[in-house]
Amino acid sequence: MHDVARLARVSVSTVSYVLTGARPISQATRDKVLAAMKELHYQPNAMARGLASRRSRILGLLMPMDERGLGATETAFVTGAAAAASAAGYHLVLSPVGGGDLDDLRRLATQRMLDGVVLMEVQLADERVTVLQEADVPLVLIGRTGDTTGLSYVDIDFDQTVREAVGHLVGLGHRRIVYVNHSAATLATGYGPALRTRDAFVSAMTDHGLEPVMIAAEDSAAGGRAALAAAFAQAPELTAVLAMNETAIFGILGELTGRGLSVPDDVSVVSMVTSPQVAELATPALTAMTSPGSAMGRIAIEALLRHLDGPGGGARHQQLLPCALEIRGSTAAPRSRQLMGPTSDNSPPPRCNATTGLIEVPLDTQRGG
Repeated sequence: MHDVARLARVSVSTVSYVLTGARPISQATRDKVLAAMKELHYQPNAMARGLASRRSRILGLLMPMDERGLGATETAFVTGAAAAASAAGYHLVLSPVGGGDLDDLRRLATQRMLDGVVLMEVQLADERVTVLQEADVPLVLIGRTGDTTGLSYVDIDFDQTVREAVGHLVGLGHRRIVYVNHSAATLATGYGPALRTRDAFVSAMTDHGLEPVMIAAEDSAAGGRAALAAAFAQAPELTAVLAMNETAIFGILGELTGRGLSVPDDVSVVSMVTSPQVAELATPALTAMTSPGSAMGRIAIEALLRHLDGPGGGARHQQLLPCALEIRGSTAAPRSRQLMGPTSDNSPPPRCNATTGLIEVPLDTQRGG
């Protein structure tokens, strides 16, 4: 910086103001400083600046991942967050930290490499939140824990989203609607979206005087096929499927085709919390409750930056966003048809869960899932 200041014939503090934007500098002076930097091949050292300012200018996006990587819907969250961070002069680092990686998370938090963290794939009781709070790391959630006291978050309004999806199908005349959720293991971990949509589906169907039937599906095309087979075993007269499992949706469509059923003439399908890219890939294109993923990523980063810059960490930000209903070619009024997929004589009977009010299909009927 001294060399740049000497060549540009300005003070070292002026060079610093050009680099940090802490004070307004005339364009002529700024141009002289930038020209001197270019001539000397000078680049500010990010680590040194971080030591001086106690800021790394790095934000973390913590999101558990597996070998499947990121789908289109998840990618929208990441790109929205990355764009907002870059616009504010920060780098965004994606770290695959899940609920079973608490020791790694503690090391990451105590090393102070990150100025703040956005946490995704949130469970109702998420120990990652406790670890970050104990380390005093600024935190914003994409999702919600069961108790949101003192937390900042942006999440999907699952109640409104499910009610609108069910209302769309009921308005078309459907009365036998099956909901394909995430896997039983995912539900058991307390994953917020899976549990909240389950409860919202029960409430919406009950309000319409209809019986709620939910099938848990593994996050794969094979899981979608198995779930649809289980749905027909439980409700062979079903006329509509509501699904919130982006990786299983193509298996659901494939199973319908394999049974000689067309969409939407025989069975209507609504994909929930999905991206337009996925909805348009299907044949026919899927009616969908489109995820506001990019907006949520941006809002989360902006809330996190307010915590970093505001006195006392800034005010808590708590916001719910609904998905948008986009009607395409996969939904229509039901028509009478020959029932397909009869239940096998040796299949275990379905049971009603006294806690949730759902008709649940025993795992034995979900062959191949």
